[in-house]
Amino acid sequence: MDIFKLIFEHDQRLDTLRERHTDRATQDISSSIEDFLSPDPTYSKFYLTGTRLKENQFGLSTLNSFSGLLNELERIFSDYHTHSLKNVPSLNEAVTQFDIGEPIILSEKDQVLWNLEELTIDKNSNAGHKKEAIANLLKTDDLLLYKEQAHNGYDLHLFSKKNIYHELFYPMKSFLNNSFRFFSINGKRIRSERKFYFETWTLDRPPHGVEEVFPETTL
Repeated sequence: MDIFKLIFEHDQRLDTLRERHTDRATQDISSSIEDFLSPDPTYSKFYLTGTRLKENQFGLSTLNSFSGLLNELERIFSDYHTHSLKNVPSLNEAVTQFDIGEPIILSEKDQVLWNLEELTIDKNSNAGHKKEAIANLLKTDDLLLYKEQAHNGYDLHLFSKKNIYHELFYPMKSFLNNSFRFFSINGKRIRSERKFYFETWTLDRPPHGVEEVFPETTL
């Protein structure tokens, strides 16, 4: 059975991705004035992961439905151009061919000026090490996608200024069947490895912040 998990975090403050003042007092005063005069923009991030439960295989790419899910993501973002360090024509090819940590930019523009090398993450790091570069990109409507290492394959990590949860939810819901279960997860509630892998110990009574999606579920 495939356990698909869509982990979301909305209304993340963009300024948490920026470099901060080293002087704490200056930072607090500056932040208060800036917040009052111009509320800081926010962004969303989405983590797509999964487990092939019977085989104890962990990672989105291990799912039996992975190929279909990836094709569906390409359809969802069909109006976007794929930009990357390597010249590939499609999102599907970028995801399957790239190494962990290579940035994939999805943009409505056919050309972008972002420094892709600056956005590249080594295999032992995560997106949090590229805060300033990601913040600059997210000031636009471009999306940023990474493959991230999982236990037995890889997951996908998507950053967007817009909240695109609705655009992801319904297409992923269409995969529901007897061998595919879908869980929508508030990432702010899932802060431990035990909760992240809840399906291994409490699948039918998931922890707070984890909601199973059924055919009748709506937003």
